[in-house]
Amino acid sequence: MEVHNKKSLKEIRRTLRQTITPAENFLWQQIRNRKLNKMKFKRQHSIGNYIVDFYCASSRLIIELDGEVHNVPEQIEKDKSRDENLKEMGFKILRFSNEYVLSNINLVKQEIIKNS
Repeated sequence: MEVHNKKSLKEIRRTLRQTITPAENFLWQQIRNRKLNKMKFKRQHSIGNYIVDFYCASSRLIIELDGEVHNVPEQIEKDKSRDENLKEMGFKILRFSNEYVLSNINLVKQEIIKNS
């Protein structure tokens, strides 16, 4: 069974990488190329039918950045269900708001290291 980076999601992953949000780009610049604790992150990585913002395979850590759309009740429920499914598959998930990443990057990096 194809779990990581399904071919059917390739174009969506590519589009998401090309339309990266400012907060995603800011965090990516901090964690890419093993800059953070020598951890290797991938961005817009698919696991099952989900595409996660950032993924570190060695620690099975997923990082999600949430914009305003994630504050809508139906999206909150979708995110909760998605997180539960990914946790059942053995992944750890960290969620940060875009605003938090942009204003507290050092705390975000500390939290990532703590959960790796």
